[in-house]
Amino acid sequence: MAFFKNTKLKVGRFMSEKYTVILMAGLAGRMRRFSVPKNVVKIGLGIAATGLLFFLYVSYAMFQVNIHMDEVDRLRELSMIQKQELQRFALKVDEFQGKLARLEKFDKKLRIITALDNGTRVAGNNDAFGVGGPSNSDGLGQAQEKYTQGLLNQLDDDIVKLESRALKQEISFHELDGYFKDQSSLLTSTPSVWPARGWVTSGFGYRVSPFTGMKEFHEGLDISTHIDSPVVAPANGVVMNVSHDSGFGNFVEIDHGYGIVTRFGHNSKIVVKRGEHVKRGQLLARVGSTGRSTGPHVHYEVRLHGVPVNPYRYILTE
Repeated sequence: MAFFKNTKLKVGRFMSEKYTVILMAGLAGRMRRFSVPKNVVKIGLGIAATGLLFFLYVSYAMFQVNIHMDEVDRLRELSMIQKQELQRFALKVDEFQGKLARLEKFDKKLRIITALDNGTRVAGNNDAFGVGGPSNSDGLGQAQEKYTQGLLNQLDDDIVKLESRALKQEISFHELDGYFKDQSSLLTSTPSVWPARGWVTSGFGYRVSPFTGMKEFHEGLDISTHIDSPVVAPANGVVMNVSHDSGFGNFVEIDHGYGIVTRFGHNSKIVVKRGEHVKRGQLLARVGSTGRSTGPHVHYEVRLHGVPVNPYRYILTE
């Protein structure tokens, strides 16, 4: 009985701790009164607080996720921009490599006409240049990272090659510059431009004759073009011969000194005279089809100490 009484008192004390709420509609309205146990209020407040904390936690987590996604999007966009910039830079590197290759070709021709060519390459013309990247089988971020890193490595390698080639080319041009300063007269007297603009229809060397069908040695270049097109002097010199024969038709020959002579055949008209001094680019004649010819063209020869040599070796312009 003592245990039961004590329990009952505890329950009563538990139930007696209440909050009373009074509701009244206006000053003269009916009052409503009800009581809520304190523990119920505490439990409710605890649940509300827990829910509020949970809500705040979820909101914060979502906020962090949004921030992370925004950062991911920003980094992805930045990565794409960087990749595009790298690709543009790679194209510039490739363009510079093409220009350097043309300079090396020009250097080669200069060395041929100046007898400075030793048969070695100025630089690595066959060095591989290019860009690459991984396949799309990797994850997007990983693939982009690999692609960018691969591109950077390739560009770094290309730039090292270009720096090496440019340095060698600079040394070569300094050597040529010194030579040309000492040989300015020889330079102006050396054939270096096309005598006419057109199409090379027959090159230097052995060919089948268009007249006999037999193999013969062609001692110059046949440059086909429109009739009456200009034929110009490829270098400074003196007109040593103006004549007509059955083979070359209207024919002009220029002595450039240093053992170099050029010849121009099949002209329709010659505008210079024997003994006249001419300069590079000066009009000599008009293209024709005189003599032994199948159509309008100029036959162009270069002779060195009386021996025909390939005119291509002396043409520096494209």
